Amino acid sequence: MSCYKLALLQMKMSDDREENFAKAESMAREAAAAGAKVICLPELFLSPYFCKIEDPDRFDLAEEIPGEGSERVSRLAKELNVVIISSLFEKRARGLYHNTCLTFDSDGAMPGVYRKMHIPDDPGYYEKFYFTPGDTGYKAVDTSAGKIGTLVCWDQWYPEAARLTALEGADIICYPTAIGWLPSDAEGLGKDQHQAWQAVQRGHAVANGVYIAACNRVGFEAEPSLKGGEGIYFWGQSFVIDPFGRVVAVASKDAEEILYAEIDSEIIEQTRRWWPFLRDRRIDSYSGIVNRHNLGCF
Repeated sequence: MSCYKLALLQMKMSDDREENFAKAESMAREAAAAGAKVICLPELFLSPYFCKIEDPDRFDLAEEIPGEGSERVSRLAKELNVVIISSLFEKRARGLYHNTCLTFDSDGAMPGVYRKMHIPDDPGYYEKFYFTPGDTGYKAVDTSAGKIGTLVCWDQWYPEAARLTALEGADIICYPTAIGWLPSDAEGLGKDQHQAWQAVQRGHAVANGVYIAACNRVGFEAEPSLKGGEGIYFWGQSFVIDPFGRVVAVASKDAEEILYAEIDSEIIEQTRRWWPFLRDRRIDSYSGIVNRHNLGCF
């Protein structure tokens, strides 16, 4: 398609997996009825964000792919005749788990499997305990709506990931996301953190001539095992940016909602003609990018 409607499902999660799936399904049906052809879910939408602490019992939340969760999303995509981007906690083998993003085409097929490459380890985000870094590489897959690239949350801070996904031919890069404030940050660095989050992805859109879509959770998720139930305020504000860096749609900071945006491949073509960044890349000069650091020899 040269032009289609995208829908981001900004959601709150409960402890009830079935309730979360039912909500996602209901919102997806509403989006499809409104004409959406591509629907994106937040990161790990079937459960609360469980990486706030390190708890071996939480590996029980993972599932194999294909498995119940992926098969249900596949059936829904086929029934609604839409593309669905879905983030799941994958059990690949005993002791081997991934944060995995699946792309389902409108016929229910699964052309895209992307395993999150960049894994954070920060207060409240202890993902290295749960997730093995991905090994799928960066990719964009052909769908009935066009070529779609997927990255996940922490990946959104890395220009290398966006560039390599764009070089695979993506018209849009979708980021299922779970990002917010710790209570201690909300009044201090919170505003700056949020602005940086949006700014870096506006840069990805401009530098690569692609649409960028970030689909975030929303609402407070307490962690009962922590003193006082401390948790994370997921700040919502899912957004879509066009290839010129313009924020064309943004959701609220405190409510569940479906965010819609029009994706137009002609804008990609026009922007890349005006700003031929891909043409002018000096690929002969970039060998240093594969080094961990370029100060010193070791």
